[in-house]
Amino acid sequence: MIKNKKTYHKKINFNFFSSISSSEEKSYIVENLAMLINAGVGIGESLEIIGNGLRSRKTRSIVFSIKNEIEQGVPLWQALKDVRFFNSSIISLIKIGEQSGQLGANLTAIAMQQQKDKIALSRIQSAMAYPILVLSITLVVAVGIFWFVIPKLIPIFTQLNVKLPLITKIFIGFSSFLVNYGLIFIPAFLIFVFFIGYFVFSYSKTRFIGQAFLFSIPGVKKLIREVEISRFGYILGNLLSSGIPLHDSLSALSDSTRLLAYKKLYENLKKDIEEGYSFQKSFMLFRNTNKLIPTAITQMIIVGEQSGNLSGVLKNIGEVFEKKSDNTVKNLTVALEPILLIFVWFGVLAVALSVILPIYGLIGGMNNQISPVM
Repeated sequence: MIKNKKTYHKKINFNFFSSISSSEEKSYIVENLAMLINAGVGIGESLEIIGNGLRSRKTRSIVFSIKNEIEQGVPLWQALKDVRFFNSSIISLIKIGEQSGQLGANLTAIAMQQQKDKIALSRIQSAMAYPILVLSITLVVAVGIFWFVIPKLIPIFTQLNVKLPLITKIFIGFSSFLVNYGLIFIPAFLIFVFFIGYFVFSYSKTRFIGQAFLFSIPGVKKLIREVEISRFGYILGNLLSSGIPLHDSLSALSDSTRLLAYKKLYENLKKDIEEGYSFQKSFMLFRNTNKLIPTAITQMIIVGEQSGNLSGVLKNIGEVFEKKSDNTVKNLTVALEPILLIFVWFGVLAVALSVILPIYGLIGGMNNQISPVM
């Protein structure tokens, strides 16, 4: 059996499919697998039913390869790990569920977690969509003005027998630069911005820079904190209510978050609780607890732990902060509107001044020449 299993792993390798499968398909698989297993259907049969319902041929191949491995005696978590279909936090939860006999409950918790993560991501995206759209349109219009409009005004400005203002000289210089090198500069600039954004916000070793920048913006910091506390309460509460040990739940929570400050908090909580400390002692030992989780919330968690209703308190915290984050998104969008209008207004004013000031200079010079004759 072991020999055949090794041969099978060598023959089939779907690791590269992990980047192709969409989050919607993964959510569909987890949700349906949870429902089928909770209904008493076997894992292999459940995977066959789910695979037949998938439209993507590549994702269907992954599901059937997992089914084939399970039929050879490989545990579900190991089969998922072999194809790298889910991240480590989800695989660890599935592993715990299989070992404890609560696979259905754990899959339900994972499905809820994925749903909450999508809601949290959509809230952040909706908050950032409006300013990004306005700034993008402003940038496109500005490039169009410098590339097509100002070059037609340059001959007029050069023929004027007046001293050009500094702002006009700057605009003419940048316009000339775009006309000569725009086809090289703009693609290079966009590539540069893409790589800076990737290394600052996505690359694992440097994304702490982007996160520190976001935490320095008051409204964005508040939104990120509320979204993460909502995840913390809801996910940890559901994991505990599913019978998963607290240290395993904190480990899964730490693996699932991308915010390094909160990951460090969860890892310290897990370490302290494994050593026998309570939440109260753990919060006191971690220096930045109050910056990441408000004091009122930590007190609620401490009371929930002492009363034996920790999972219920955490779920309530998750619900409360989910509503708070929704309101923060709306307020943040409203607050950004006047700031963006001021930004656009300054841009329009700068362009207008660069064109109008030389004309006023010319008129003033003409008036000075006409005045002695009169």
